[in-house]
Amino acid sequence: MAKVSAFLATGLEEVECLSVVDLLRRAGVKVDLVSCSGDRVVTGSHDISIVTDVLLEDADLSDSDVIFLPGGVPGVPNLSANPLVARALRNQAAAGKRLAAICAAPSILGKMGFFAHQRFTCYPGWQNGIDGVDGARWTGEGVRTEGLITTGRGLGFAIDMGLELIRVLVDEQTADKIMTGIQHPDTI
Repeated sequence: MAKVSAFLATGLEEVECLSVVDLLRRAGVKVDLVSCSGDRVVTGSHDISIVTDVLLEDADLSDSDVIFLPGGVPGVPNLSANPLVARALRNQAAAGKRLAAICAAPSILGKMGFFAHQRFTCYPGWQNGIDGVDGARWTGEGVRTEGLITTGRGLGFAIDMGLELIRVLVDEQTADKIMTGIQHPDTI
C-alpha cells in the first residue's frame, strides 16, 4: 500500500489539503497528516482546525512514497521557514521518492532547486523567481506530473491533483472509478 505524508502548517489552504487526502484515502492510500507547526491541531487560513496524526519532529517518513505540500498563506511561508520541512524534502528527493505540491507550495520546491530542467505549475505569481532558473518552466496547467514531482495550480484543481496522485500511486482504473463515483464534471 502506498503512503503519503501531507505536511500541514498554520495557515494552510484547508480544502487543497483535505480534498487530496480524502481522494487518496478512498483509493486505499495510507495518508498521514503531519503537523509542521509544533501542535497536533493545525488551524488553516480560513480558521478551520485540523487534528493531525503526528508532529513532524516525531514522524517516520522513511516509508513515505510521497510528501505532499498544500498551499495557503501563511501556510506556505510557515512550511518554508521550518528547517525540518526542508530536510525532509531533501531526504525524500535523495531517496528517489515523489514530491507533490499545490497552489503556492510548489514555490518551496522551486526555490530548493527541484524544478531544474523541468516543467511545473503553481498559483500564478508564485512562479516568479523560479521560472527560467536552471531550465525550470512554469506551464500554468491545472495539474502536472513530471518525473517524480506532481504540482497543482490551486484550489480549483485540488480534486484533479488527488486523482493524478491516485493514477501515479495506484493505477488509472482506480482513479477513473473514483472520478466517476464523485461525479467529476469530466464523467457526466
